[in-house]
Amino acid sequence: VASLSITSCATKTQTGAAVGAGAGALLGQAIGGNTGATLAGAAIGGLAGGAIGHNEEKKDQQGR
Repeated sequence: VASLSITSCATKTQTGAAVGAGAGALLGQAIGGNTGATLAGAAIGGLAGGAIGHNEEKKDQQGR
């Protein structure tokens, strides 16, 4: 919830990274059940979300 209010002025890359990190952390904790899994999930989710957001920004720029 906090990441959604923080990302209102952010780029799509930043928003994707924040949302991905949050989702990844939740999944990592649910699957692994420990701190290492949570951190790994956050890192992987952040990278994936940032990449998706960056791709969306590129699409927006090409559409102009």
